[in-house]
Amino acid sequence: MKILIVSMNYAPELTGIGKYSSEMAEWLAVEGHDVTVICAPPYYPSWKINPPYVAWKYKKEQLNGVKVIRCPIWVPESVTGLKRMIHLVSFAMSSIPILLLQIFRINNVIFTVEPSFLNSFTALFVAKLSRANSILHIQDFEIDVAFELGIVKNKTLKRTLLKIEKITMSFFDVVSTSSEAMVDLLHEKGVPRSKAYLFPNWVDVDQIYPLKNKNQYRSNFNIDNDTCIALYSGNMGEKQGLEIIIESANCLANSKILFLMCGSGVALKRLKKDSRHAPNVLWIDLQPLDRLNMLLNMADIHLLPQLAGASDLLMPSKLNGMLSSAIPIVATTDKNTQIEKIVSDCGIATEPENVKEFSDAILKLSMDDNLRRGLGKNARNYAEKNLKYDVIMRNFEHKLLDMV
Repeated sequence: MKILIVSMNYAPELTGIGKYSSEMAEWLAVEGHDVTVICAPPYYPSWKINPPYVAWKYKKEQLNGVKVIRCPIWVPESVTGLKRMIHLVSFAMSSIPILLLQIFRINNVIFTVEPSFLNSFTALFVAKLSRANSILHIQDFEIDVAFELGIVKNKTLKRTLLKIEKITMSFFDVVSTSSEAMVDLLHEKGVPRSKAYLFPNWVDVDQIYPLKNKNQYRSNFNIDNDTCIALYSGNMGEKQGLEIIIESANCLANSKILFLMCGSGVALKRLKKDSRHAPNVLWIDLQPLDRLNMLLNMADIHLLPQLAGASDLLMPSKLNGMLSSAIPIVATTDKNTQIEKIVSDCGIATEPENVKEFSDAILKLSMDDNLRRGLGKNARNYAEKNLKYDVIMRNFEHKLLDMV
């Protein structure tokens, strides 16, 4: 098949949407399909263009068997609601001429990743004009998230955008998303079951797995083996609700728990400032991909904070690695959500923004080795049963072949 993927984020980004878009494209290329990706220069999660890439230049390259076309994008130094919108519009506009040229390539499938929803309009137009099968894949419902988290507050604007979203989705051949709860939300938004497709994020269980010597990576950061590590690794953005980790660190300052914060993002500077009086918080940079398994395994507890209202509007990509590493999780999540359902068997789910409940859960796990081992085993079993990379991608390939 000839497959075009439109994804603002792509490799060499190590986390989030870029990771999954690149792994999907590379898997399809290995299987012999002709894959082209239209994306932006890498900038996430640091919100800075990674050298040697340049923000305002078009660039063609070949990465692991995939043809990649980079389109200009504006990346703000500090992110606000308005600046984020300009950021999204800049890529949507710069990618239009490249997408229009794809009319002459005769693709079998055009696969568009949301965010940004703005990418869907031109991609859909090109798909209809060239008679390609069209798929919109929703990694998070960015319109709902923006209003639930208070990034945008105008109710009239919300109704207008949701109506546009509903109409646009109706023109795609397939609308996919990454969790069962998000598929249910698609149905609520008017997507018929015949068009909705569950395409979950995955984890390579052969790359992320429990290590016998869980302490081998600690010496890199001068952490002794007796210290209980509560790890957060990933994007440090404003919609993660990471403040609860700093507040919990202050609550548990007299315990033997070290809160290890690994990553970067727009909220990093502020969070570091907030933690300046917490001696039990250690900040480290995002680790290279070949060290990810050692990083995840050095933890005794994984932390997955979220703000209230966001739980079933996105599925945190970092969750899969946590599960595969066989380490228990403490998450903040709304009741009766997909994340609560998963975490309740392999960790402790707590109420969003409830510092005491979150802190008590961390302390409880830190003091009970047997409980941690049991929950960690459940986590690994879930990953092996539901999240295997090759199984998910093989099912997706069959879906594409059926469409074509």
